[in-house]
Amino acid sequence: MGTTILSDLGTEILIPVCAIIGIGFALVQWVIVSKVTVSTDGKSSSSGAGADGKNGYAESLIEEEEGINDHSVVHKCAEIQNAIAEGATSFLFTEYQYVGVFMVAFAILIFLFLGSVEGFSTKSQACTYDSSKMCKPALATAVFSTISFLLGAVTSVISGFLGMKIATYANARTTLEARKGVGKAFIVAFRSGAVMGFLLAANGLLVLYIAINVFKLYYGDDWEGLFEAITGYGLGGSSMALFGRVGGGIYTKAADVGADLVGKVERNIPEDDPRNPAVIADNVGDNVGDIAGMGSDLFGSYAESSCAALVVASISSFGVNHEFTAMLYPLLISSVGILVCLLTTLFATDFFEVESVKEIEPALKKQLVISTVLMTIGIALVSWIALPSTFTIFNFGIQKEVQSWQLFLCVGVGLWAGLIIGFVTEYYTSNAYSPVQDVADSCRTGAATNIIFGLALGYKSVIIPIFAIAISIFVSFSFAAMYGIAVAAVGMLSTIATGLAIDAYGPISDNAGGIAEMAGMSHRIRERTDALDAAGNTTAAIGKGFAIGSAALVSLALFGAFVSRAGISTVDVLTPKVFIGLLVGAMLPYWFSAMTMKSVGSAALKMVEEVRRQFNTIPGLMEGTAKPDYANCVKISTDASIKEMIPPGALVMLTPLIVGILFGVETLSGVLAGSLVSGVQIAISASNTGGAWDNAKKYIEAGASEHAKTLGPKGSDPHKAAVIGDTVGDPLKDTSGPSLNILIKLMAVESLVFAPFFATHGGLLFKMF
Repeated sequence: MGTTILSDLGTEILIPVCAIIGIGFALVQWVIVSKVTVSTDGKSSSSGAGADGKNGYAESLIEEEEGINDHSVVHKCAEIQNAIAEGATSFLFTEYQYVGVFMVAFAILIFLFLGSVEGFSTKSQACTYDSSKMCKPALATAVFSTISFLLGAVTSVISGFLGMKIATYANARTTLEARKGVGKAFIVAFRSGAVMGFLLAANGLLVLYIAINVFKLYYGDDWEGLFEAITGYGLGGSSMALFGRVGGGIYTKAADVGADLVGKVERNIPEDDPRNPAVIADNVGDNVGDIAGMGSDLFGSYAESSCAALVVASISSFGVNHEFTAMLYPLLISSVGILVCLLTTLFATDFFEVESVKEIEPALKKQLVISTVLMTIGIALVSWIALPSTFTIFNFGIQKEVQSWQLFLCVGVGLWAGLIIGFVTEYYTSNAYSPVQDVADSCRTGAATNIIFGLALGYKSVIIPIFAIAISIFVSFSFAAMYGIAVAAVGMLSTIATGLAIDAYGPISDNAGGIAEMAGMSHRIRERTDALDAAGNTTAAIGKGFAIGSAALVSLALFGAFVSRAGISTVDVLTPKVFIGLLVGAMLPYWFSAMTMKSVGSAALKMVEEVRRQFNTIPGLMEGTAKPDYANCVKISTDASIKEMIPPGALVMLTPLIVGILFGVETLSGVLAGSLVSGVQIAISASNTGGAWDNAKKYIEAGASEHAKTLGPKGSDPHKAAVIGDTVGDPLKDTSGPSLNILIKLMAVESLVFAPFFATHGGLLFKMF
């Protein structure tokens, strides 16, 4: 098999060092952002250091140029920022109380189910894949799976919470920097996104690495048992992400739809107008849905892709021969990914400066390209030093011989497929290209044609990403079986720090625009924040594309690990047991989407009624002489989302348990395959349809081209039709679409964790007949 160039000691040093560098870099970015002071002492200063004035203190403010250097504006910004931060924190605390109860209950369930496999015996048992060897008892797997589940859940919650804290800290600072120029505001928003990206990537890696080393103290040479127990980490991460995404998504869209329908359509007031009672709830929603929910979601994908690769590796030559460095190949890729993303971030913040509005979107796109190119070199390096030249990979009962260059290609194909999905998503959702411009043009004849064009765009946007995913699956499976698919997912998520920085930048810019409008800043500042926000919309769509693409690969890798662990040699679609599973599995994403869409609809209904009530009953509200009751709208969103997130969550968490126990592992394998195949398609089309409608509306509002001017201005009939399209698209792109990728991953990882129980005690109905 051969040895590796990188020693085991080198691996033990490299992984934690890279994680600590990532955390350190995040803290440095946070310190730089904190230098922008939100106070009324007139020093709302710099976005960086340096006496040369490049990133320094020498800029003049727009207010000074126009002779209205008003410190009350800074005071208002600070007030609004506090209101948003308080709303977001109180919502997350409420959500985490409910989720905490679920976490404890599910941890007990894992322990009971897995412990009962061998009747809670403490005796060693024959290994699953090599019965001539003895492995640790099933009770140990139960205990350690429960611990890793709790670790994953807590890390996921912390990832989301930290992201929200950073975003609410940075929003007003971005607004204040916009007074000096669009470049200054861009750098603050981007640095803040980078804080979240690097903290999440580094924390996820560090906790997983420490868990493996601590578990190894007990498991010793039983690597099969050790990495089976580690899969709980992925389950914990994704189960928290599900509630974060669904709960946050319902919250943000109930507020958004309510604010838009009454404010823009009925009352004809601008977006984020302080007279609109739902405006604070809308801005809080950006942070709890798009930031906290997305942070947990991508952490879940990251944890699961690593776990899927480790499980397959533990029963391949890496695990059998105890080759520690080769075993931790997925973690080494993630470690190098942190260093690559660090270098990539410097291109946006230090090497090149954004000078004008036109440079914003290209600067963000360059981040994706630079990180992908540099990461390709990084993967080649890791594959060279951390892998033996030849080795074997477990492939459904047989060991398949693989060369190190083949594994490099598997990771590379995943990485580049991610970039392709990102750019295709951008083409279909950015208003710089013809698809969104066609959707905007269709608004001339009303909302109905806008809806038809938007739906058609979403369905069409599925084609190329599916081919990209299909090719990467074929290539990686041909070279290295299920391990190839797992490391392709690791490759796609290897630049997660940059991906998250770009993704988090969007909601921060959106909030900055809202604060500028509410604080009554000049229209020139609002134009700058709108430009930042429009670029952020597209990058958010790119981020969702990445999340869905990686979810498809992760889910398939977990599916392969589940099939191996459950002892199924082939999944035969022609057997009725499997086929009924396929049909039911393909239906689940529709059922789940129906639940989340209806939840947003019913919560938005309450919000619309409340906003109308306030406009009709509070004297002087439309004139701006009275203040609306923001707190009531925040409460409506909070109550609705907490109540409504439980049924969709229960559907996803209980389906594998019910199917596995009653119908057995073959039917469950059908359910997993069905949900994967239909879930990916719906998720991509829903996200892109919603993104296109949103940017078609922004295209008309900006009026940047001659074509756009013929459709505008705000308040025109085409604009009203575009607002309706945007409102319909809101729950598609921010609730149902992004939550579906968690559905397909979570069901697969849950099935893998419970596979020993299902294989031993499952299929009760079929056993009875």
